[in-house]
Amino acid sequence: MTKAEVGNIIEFKDGLRGIVEKVNENSVIVDLTIMEDFTELELEEKTVVNHKNYIIVHA
Repeated sequence: MTKAEVGNIIEFKDGLRGIVEKVNENSVIVDLTIMEDFTELELEEKTVVNHKNYIIVHA
């Protein structure tokens, strides 16, 4: 399993995408505001994603 680094774009949970802001031991903190439909989805700006639950889209 390849861990994401700060600045990587990851995809998780049914196509949600975000940019990694911080890498923790078991998870990453992700900024979701880069998605075009962010305001329509009414999500929080940031979320935590376990390393097992994402793929790196752009390094």
